[in-house]
Amino acid sequence: MNVFDIEMIRAFYAAFPEKVQAARQTLGKPLTLSEKILYAHLWQANATEVFTRGQSYVDFAPDRVAMQDATAQMALLQFMQAGRKKVAVPSTVHCDHLIQAHVSATPDLQEAVNKSNEVFNFLASVSNKYGIGFWKPGAGIIHQVVLENYAFPGGMMIGTDSHTVNAGGLGMVAIGVGGADAVDVMAGMAWELKFPKLIGVKLTGKLTGWASAKDVILKVAGILTVKGGTGAIVEYFGDGAVSLSCTGKGTICNMGAEVGATTSTFGYDASMERYLRATGRAVVADLANAVAADLTGDAEVYANPEQYFDQVIEIDLSTLEPHVNGPFTPDLATPISQLGALAKLNGWPMKIEVGLIGSCTNSSYEDLTRAASVAHQAATKNLEVKSEYSVTPGSEQVRFTAERDGLLAEFEAIGGKVFANACGPCIGQWNRPGAEKGEKNTIVHSFNRNFSKRADGNPNTHAFVASPEIVTALAIAGRLDFNPLQDRLINKNGEAVLLDPPTGEELPARGYAVEDAGYQAPAADGSAISVAVNPVSERLQLLDEFPAWDGKNIHDARLLIKAQGKCTTDHISMAGPWLRFRGHLDNIANNTLTGAVNAFNGETNTVKNALTGVYGEVPAVQRAYKAAGVPTLVVGDQNYGEGSSREHAAMQPRHLGVKAILVKSFARIHETNLKKQGMLALTFQNEADYDLFREDDILDFADLVDFAPGKPLTLVLKHADGSQDTVRANHTYNNQQIGWFRAGSALNLIKLQEQA
Repeated sequence: MNVFDIEMIRAFYAAFPEKVQAARQTLGKPLTLSEKILYAHLWQANATEVFTRGQSYVDFAPDRVAMQDATAQMALLQFMQAGRKKVAVPSTVHCDHLIQAHVSATPDLQEAVNKSNEVFNFLASVSNKYGIGFWKPGAGIIHQVVLENYAFPGGMMIGTDSHTVNAGGLGMVAIGVGGADAVDVMAGMAWELKFPKLIGVKLTGKLTGWASAKDVILKVAGILTVKGGTGAIVEYFGDGAVSLSCTGKGTICNMGAEVGATTSTFGYDASMERYLRATGRAVVADLANAVAADLTGDAEVYANPEQYFDQVIEIDLSTLEPHVNGPFTPDLATPISQLGALAKLNGWPMKIEVGLIGSCTNSSYEDLTRAASVAHQAATKNLEVKSEYSVTPGSEQVRFTAERDGLLAEFEAIGGKVFANACGPCIGQWNRPGAEKGEKNTIVHSFNRNFSKRADGNPNTHAFVASPEIVTALAIAGRLDFNPLQDRLINKNGEAVLLDPPTGEELPARGYAVEDAGYQAPAADGSAISVAVNPVSERLQLLDEFPAWDGKNIHDARLLIKAQGKCTTDHISMAGPWLRFRGHLDNIANNTLTGAVNAFNGETNTVKNALTGVYGEVPAVQRAYKAAGVPTLVVGDQNYGEGSSREHAAMQPRHLGVKAILVKSFARIHETNLKKQGMLALTFQNEADYDLFREDDILDFADLVDFAPGKPLTLVLKHADGSQDTVRANHTYNNQQIGWFRAGSALNLIKLQEQA
């Protein structure tokens, strides 16, 4: 079997021990796995200085880039502007986001091709021209395909999706980024990251019964919350970690995005070797085995973790209870034994309408076998399945193998729909009948995100996150207060029966199989390939440069919106039906901040136009400000930009003329995306100053002309009653990032450097 990029991997392993040893000597201490990988990927080659966690900005050289189709459009539109003839590192595009789940796999896939063929053809032609591997619609979800084909222990990759971190299951440092970051790396430039803090999670014991790898991260999410991992790598270790399957490790790393972590990872072990060999990469396993000692944390680190990590969490897998997280946030973690009482207390709808399993994080062969073992019991125990049920396979390889081995038939036997190998309901690409009615209801799924309106667009859908096997059990029971560990169900014969704990197979006994994985290799020489974009297309639009800073203070700015409470990337740039505009910046800008709650009236998508005194939709009001030449500011709350990596949430306000975002705190990727697009990403020096902003304020930046690293900026708030307040705003810009701001964007700076 052909192994992708094997020569790059050979070269990496040949140099890896020396790089690790250089880091160990420079730091003068035993190393965590995260430190080994980070210091082995320095742009400057071998380590010669010690970087401060959470403070030092460091240039890295990732091994590869992966892009999903929704974000790839904008990333590649930017790359086309960079002046390169070919990508500098191995890169891939995966068509998984633009496929809506509705009927079943085959008709849904055909409908996607019918609706989005223009986009798929664009991505295919750009990939072909610039040396990028292309995975066709139906091939699978980016993160599962990467795990099966590209991930390798000790490597570093970036991807234009927050769940890129899935590759940590194979011992990588894999980081979700915005498209502009991907452009940097594909253009052969260094990639900048603030050196992460380190959170160690020690796993002891071994999973038994109903507990699964998913429950590990559901538990961790409850401990760390949605922002507790911000700016940190979560490194798992211990006997419990070794006992987990490779794909189980991937599940844990994947959902680490929901605690804000930079990434998560595990040390190389026998489970990773088994998975590499099972997926046709025995040569990679052999190479990893030769340097295995360097592909995990040093023994001294794991023996005394408190000395080497910034925070340590310990979880005993032997006593871990299955968890169900939600609704409306992935960090509200509830043990299954307490869920019923909590649901009753909060008035959550007890009836479960739909159970959904699969996605990039829980569609492995092991997941499907364990869920199938529960589904099978519906027939053998003569049970009536009370909820609708669906399965989203993670890749064509997993789907084909699962079908061959009879797993899909088990799901279909309980009324399950098998959707396309794509993201589907997990990202709002679910055409759910009746969702438009806005009725209060409950669903359970094994996806990671359960924000309001995330799955089906209905703000009243209470979505809960659990393992595939727990989801299956709950779907059979049809009630949120069912605990499969102890509660019995009444079957069609009137008998009280108990579900048996799930059983599964780590890897398929007959091996993986696939007829057409869906891969298209790029042309050896793409110079003659032309990429055409229809100038009247509503789906694709070539980019214009953002204007450079004029070097002056910003005066007489207006407040576009003061966002109250949770404001995720979904609130800033909704997914779902808007995905079709991901390649057309002006069209998608019409959803900008439409989900954010206006602090002055408690409503969404209605803000005061200070020029007219009339309330209107946020994008329309902002377009009016831009037309009038009025600069604007957005004010936000905690963890602003939480969620996906979509850089549209930064590009859209920038395109519409917003100058700055001032918040109590940022999610990591979003802050970086804002910087890359030439925006001012600022935080309150005093969070209470959030309350000083009034709807009719006129705003001045007093000292932007002195913009410098470590120097706060001063905003003057001129109120309608003639009074004034002064607000100090912190920032994390270094000199290079200030260069992006001055040039108008990081891409503008790349182009200037290419032209020099």
